[in-house]
Amino acid sequence: MTDADETRVAMAEREVAAPADRIFELIADPEQQPRWDGMDNLVEAAPGQRVHAVGDVFTMLVHTGSVRENHVVEFEEGRRIAWRPSEVGKPQPGHLWRWELEPLGPGKTLVRHTYDWTDLTDENRIPRARRTGAEALMASIDRLASLVEAS
Repeated sequence: MTDADETRVAMAEREVAAPADRIFELIADPEQQPRWDGMDNLVEAAPGQRVHAVGDVFTMLVHTGSVRENHVVEFEEGRRIAWRPSEVGKPQPGHLWRWELEPLGPGKTLVRHTYDWTDLTDENRIPRARRTGAEALMASIDRLASLVEAS
């Protein structure tokens, strides 16, 4: 496969038995993200960083011991959030994490998680990007579902 043929967008989705607003709170609050991270990459985030708008930036400690800035580039309260991570104070390398929530009725939501590395320019990150497929994204959705469906 050539780079031109490579799919650089991975996506997973499933129905979750919980209202969209409850699910969204766990996604939009970085302090909660390590609880449901299916890739076991996130360690912790300081409290008080709840995302409210495009342009917000939150920081997260990752398993390598480094801190990532996450620049929010899409936001619709209760429905959609996306961010582009970068090293602190450095340019964004071009990958994007997106969550979309579609209410399906009382207490049911379609949850879609996307990893888009179409614009990724950092060659050192490409091998890991290639390993981040639908299965890894579904692991995060499944953990998120287990948290909200149990409460």
